Amino acid sequence: MKALSVEELTVELGGRDVLQRVSLDVEAKDFLGLVGPNGAGKTTLLRSALGLVRVSSGRVTVEGRPVRLARDRVGYVPQRHEFAWDFPISVADAVLSGRTRRVGWLRRPGVADHRAVNEALERVAMSGLRDRPVGQLSGGQRQRVLVARALALRPSVLLLDEPFTGLDVPTQELLTDLFVRLSREEGQAVVMTTHDLLAAMHTCTRLCLINRTVVAAGTPGELRDAALWQRAFGIRDGSPLLRALEVD
Repeated sequence: MKALSVEELTVELGGRDVLQRVSLDVEAKDFLGLVGPNGAGKTTLLRSALGLVRVSSGRVTVEGRPVRLARDRVGYVPQRHEFAWDFPISVADAVLSGRTRRVGWLRRPGVADHRAVNEALERVAMSGLRDRPVGQLSGGQRQRVLVARALALRPSVLLLDEPFTGLDVPTQELLTDLFVRLSREEGQAVVMTTHDLLAAMHTCTRLCLINRTVVAAGTPGELRDAALWQRAFGIRDGSPLLRALEVD
């Protein structure tokens, strides 16, 4: 059974097709990098997998179920600006909010919920700041809170939207090691949009080149044809990007 399956997905926004007949399967233990130019539909694809975007045709399933029935199996790390950092709550409460779908809107969190929060904070090295107001955090700390918030749900699929943007190198390394461990050792399916193509080539087990539709998908070793990258990114022969990626 696929952890996440996207079948012939078409999404129209503002009168134009943002995604066109996208098909993609993600297995448990996959660390999949979604790469493509700005406006390629990467974030829209993640939002479709969350059931947050109305699709024109096609479907998304999580562990064989329609996404509307499996939302508590999907953790999502949005870009940082999408979270209300001026809201007066602590780090621990922000992470606990990630459990809402499982706890329910009108129920109080129980022991299992608080244990999940503690474990998530420990995994992102934020336990010592659990009582700090989120508005007082640095950019890197905020990103770790968002990751912990997603992990507190204990999902089988983890979706990451540009998780490394604006982060210092130590935080990037901490999160990269965590994502690799989650996928390869703990069996989660991790899907990440990123503009850091070199890092994706070295850390992801699979890549999907997308530009409104899937241009190519495979392991980094299978995507060494420069023509695929030119088609996905619209770049010319001899581009420095192709040399950096060591494709030909």
